[in-house]
Amino acid sequence: MPDTARTALISNDIVVLGLIAATLGLVFWTSARQTGFWKKFYTFVPALLLCYFIPGIYNTVGLVDGNNTKLYNPVASRVLLPAALVLLTLTIDLKGVLKLGPKLLIMYAVSSLSVAFGAIVAFVVMRAVHPETVAGDTWGGMAALAGSWIGGGANMLAMKEIFQVDATTFGQFAVVDVGVGYVWMAALIFLASRAQAIDARSGADVSGIEELKQRIEHFRAQHERVASLTDLAMIVGIAFGVVGLAHAIAGPLSAWFGANVSWARTVSLHEPFFWVVAVSTFAGLGLSFTRARQLEGAGASKIGSLLLYFLIACIGLQMDILALLDKPWLFALGIIWIAVHIAILWGVGRLLKVPLFYFAIGSQSNIGGPASAPVVASAFHPSLAPVGALLGTLGYATGTGLAYLVGITLRSIAGDTPA
Repeated sequence: MPDTARTALISNDIVVLGLIAATLGLVFWTSARQTGFWKKFYTFVPALLLCYFIPGIYNTVGLVDGNNTKLYNPVASRVLLPAALVLLTLTIDLKGVLKLGPKLLIMYAVSSLSVAFGAIVAFVVMRAVHPETVAGDTWGGMAALAGSWIGGGANMLAMKEIFQVDATTFGQFAVVDVGVGYVWMAALIFLASRAQAIDARSGADVSGIEELKQRIEHFRAQHERVASLTDLAMIVGIAFGVVGLAHAIAGPLSAWFGANVSWARTVSLHEPFFWVVAVSTFAGLGLSFTRARQLEGAGASKIGSLLLYFLIACIGLQMDILALLDKPWLFALGIIWIAVHIAILWGVGRLLKVPLFYFAIGSQSNIGGPASAPVVASAFHPSLAPVGALLGTLGYATGTGLAYLVGITLRSIAGDTPA
């Protein structure tokens, strides 16, 4: 990491906040262009990647000092991250997911489990082939990537904090996330154009998809509305109210587990932030069974996503861009990982004779999450886009738990004992 402590041009956190906000605004404004240079540019360069790398450039060239700003800790990681978790989980419609049919849910569950299993296989294989790639805290970076590939950005950031992953290692896996994950998304979109022929050859029953389209269109028409001031006040009040409650509970809980449970340190139960993440996630999930879930129609998940992008930019402030080239073998690790996931999911799909849509959305709702799963779903039919969002959002509830298990398993295999 460059030594910017004495040479950074901008040292005022309020100015840095303005710079980050303006950067995010510029990225989203240009990515929304439908014609010209920017349309072609964002065909090849995801906006998410720029949200990491532009702040990383600021830190690398000495414009700001990412190591000496309070924007990430405590503001972004301790306040905005759990708030995002609340907003992204309270929108989950578990009853609606269950109505989508058992085969779709099976494919989703197998997808999640295959990502977790693929992480372990990739780590073991790479340790045999190229041990340097999985040396040090690589296991922690893999836990963070597992959070993203099972859940989404919030889960990835949560794993970074729980396992205290170095910012540069986190940045390296963020590149793997985008590089490997987006190539797979492109492959799924390509396959979607051939879904009818593929389903015919496999003998899949596609009669339920038409019924699914009608149900989703009805759900969307029922809940969409223009957000009022009351809606926005409720969204903010619930999000940050739960964050305050989570922090109030986390201190006593972590202290009790640390003092009374012998194995607490092995699974990070002595860390207050673990309980902040857990309480925020389960509180949001509990709220999804109440009328609070209707706030999704007013944009609750969009506000949660905005908080995530601010978090991502603050992570970027801590990165040394040049150090991201230190481990090119991480891409090989990512390819092995996702290959295991694809092989298992494809095998189960063939066994169950599910439509290609179930395979594609089961995979992308994990690997891509709610940001890109609707893109793949709409490649099959525009009315199916909310199915991707629905299953992708479900990953926010499951991603933290499964990624945490991946992390402690890899930590055990690596022989790294927590402090």
